[in-house]
Amino acid sequence: MSLKNLPGAPESRPSASVRSEILPRALERWNRELRAAVAENEEDRSISVYDVIGYDYWTGEGVTAKRIAAALRSLGAGPVTVNVNSPGGDMFEGLAIYNLFREHKGEVTVKVLGLAASAASVIAMAGDTVQIARAGFLMIHNAWVIAAGNRNDLREVADWLEPFDAAMADIYVARTGLEAKAVANLMDAESWIGGSAAIEQGFADELLPSDQIGRGEAKASAAAVRRIEAVLRSTGIPKSEAMRLISEIKSSAGDPAGGGEGDPTGRGAADMSRTAALAASLTDIL
Repeated sequence: MSLKNLPGAPESRPSASVRSEILPRALERWNRELRAAVAENEEDRSISVYDVIGYDYWTGEGVTAKRIAAALRSLGAGPVTVNVNSPGGDMFEGLAIYNLFREHKGEVTVKVLGLAASAASVIAMAGDTVQIARAGFLMIHNAWVIAAGNRNDLREVADWLEPFDAAMADIYVARTGLEAKAVANLMDAESWIGGSAAIEQGFADELLPSDQIGRGEAKASAAAVRRIEAVLRSTGIPKSEAMRLISEIKSSAGDPAGGGEGDPTGRGAADMSRTAALAASLTDIL
């Protein structure tokens, strides 16, 4: 079971006539050559997500829930590292894989090496710790599907998809602590979130170890946020509530990401030294 209090996600397909597909823009931006720096071997407790999510009818490959379940059974209980570089794909398969990692009995570390788009971004949220490359990206959006039928069928498909979009939004909210409205706006806009921005907004916890040298103020800011989160979580507050409080603190310091109004991707002039000071005072109080 995940160390974090993460929400579950629906897995069943709304209809056999509906297929969740890869967004063409995500496929164009994906560099399939990106891999983990250290070669995997039998002693590694790592799983690679280096392909489209779901079965790829063109190549005969793809990352499926069946494959991930087999890999987790092979590794057994204990820590596991998930290396991700994927343009996304089948949303329903992605939700199932997210649940598999969420239910794994051991700490899950997700490393976004290049791109975690669409369904792959949902999978990334299952990590107890999420690391991202400085030049890496997350992309979040509403479900993009191909459906067939008359106008009544298509209206029904739209209604069917609403709970799946809501489930993805709940996952992002639980991870980041952002307001639901802000996350919905990000999804509506098809948002591409770079490494540093992903950390600032709570989608990721830290940069990849190879990118952490020379981070300067960004490193201090992320460390301060994690310190406050740890203090709040020690009192029994869920992660989502802790991140919401941190978001409010950042908002009061001038960071628009915490306000929950509109698109929180803007970078404010927040004075994170005030955040660090608050962390120290919270430690004294608690």
